[in-house]
Amino acid sequence: MELLSGGSFLLIVNPAARRAARIVSIARDVLQSAGIAVEEVWTERSGHAAEIASARAGSVDRVVVLGGDGTLKEVVGALAHSGRPVGILPGGTGNLVARSLGIPMDARGATRVVLDGVPTAIDLGCVRGQGASPHWFAFSVSVGVDVRMLTRTWPRAKRWFGPFAYAVTAFGEAMDFTTFRARVTVDNQPLERDAAEVMIANIGSVLNDMLMLGPRIRANDGRLDLCLYSPANTREAMGVLWRMARQHFDAPDRLLFRAGSTFHVECDPPQDVQADGELVGTTPFGVEIDAGAALFLIPTWT
Repeated sequence: MELLSGGSFLLIVNPAARRAARIVSIARDVLQSAGIAVEEVWTERSGHAAEIASARAGSVDRVVVLGGDGTLKEVVGALAHSGRPVGILPGGTGNLVARSLGIPMDARGATRVVLDGVPTAIDLGCVRGQGASPHWFAFSVSVGVDVRMLTRTWPRAKRWFGPFAYAVTAFGEAMDFTTFRARVTVDNQPLERDAAEVMIANIGSVLNDMLMLGPRIRANDGRLDLCLYSPANTREAMGVLWRMARQHFDAPDRLLFRAGSTFHVECDPPQDVQADGELVGTTPFGVEIDAGAALFLIPTWT
């Protein structure tokens, strides 16, 4: 495509994104009206977004990701420390990273941020498992309740209802309450207790601050935050959710938080692991901070 006077953007599209064709059409119109040449590439498999970003990002001014948190994590991991700004067109189920950064959920508004947003350095986390390739994440890596929600939510329901599809699964998980033994080391300091969820978070809010994962979690503070949730039964699990909604975290028997730069997680029995909505292996695994690794385009009003 001929380079226009406004520069050139690489648009990476996950075809599984909700309303992908419509969002692409709107984004293309807005960008080309602004004199931007758009190189559009649709992914074909898991991991393809990272390959596209690595191969083509060096010849464009900005990289734009149309997809969910999983597609986004592939791209920002591939471009870590490259200085290449990444814009987001939300097309996933939860869009947790986009929401936390103040990206509009409508295609036209999100595209305006791609054009006019401020490049802002954001930390990433890096997950390393047994013999597996590293995985970067912008939001969180975890084991427990949210992994079961991820694997048990009907894909068609996610396409139809977006993040609300997880609500039904969450209710079922609360009724089918399960815990495991978690052994976590934070900067060489060991912790151990029964848990329903172990999360290492880079971003602290969920769904436009509807829930807060823990106190003082920031995406640009050069650290990650362990959030270890230990309710003993369904009633206490509901209480934990209430505390997260009210930002009341003073329940040390059920809520444990530690900030750090390196983490190691083991579970008995072993648990599946997710990073930004994608399964990436099983426990044990290690995590380390990659401070300021990603450059996101965010609204000027955040």
